Amino acid sequence: MTTDIGPTDDIAACLALRAAVFIREQGVSMAEEQDGLDDQASHILARQDGQPMGCARILYKGDIAKIGRVCVLPKMRGTGLGAGLIRACLAHAAQQPGITCARLGSQTHAIGFYEKLGFRAFGPEYLDAGIPHRDMERAL
Repeated sequence: MTTDIGPTDDIAACLALRAAVFIREQGVSMAEEQDGLDDQASHILARQDGQPMGCARILYKGDIAKIGRVCVLPKMRGTGLGAGLIRACLAHAAQQPGITCARLGSQTHAIGFYEKLGFRAFGPEYLDAGIPHRDMERAL
């Protein structure tokens, strides 16, 4: 099996993955999932044997790279693909001039996953699309 993770212009593949995970699996509304910011973002796509399996996007503001819309298809969870996806996001963000910090909003059940990748939680728990989250960050 061949895994490829990196920047992509294949936004349609990313939107299809996000629809499968966020809209169909987690019940997030289309209006909340597609917020109109995709054209401002860098997109990272994970493929296994050429098939899209996970994605994320990165928005930049000031010195912060905001990683979001992180999703991996159920059959690929627990394989290390998600960690590879986050590492690719961090590497891509670190190459952008002036970016010194990565932030994300983690679903509370995934906080431990992000902690293993160097993120630390801060601030209170909040609901995003009806799902409990906490903000997390790490230096680049």
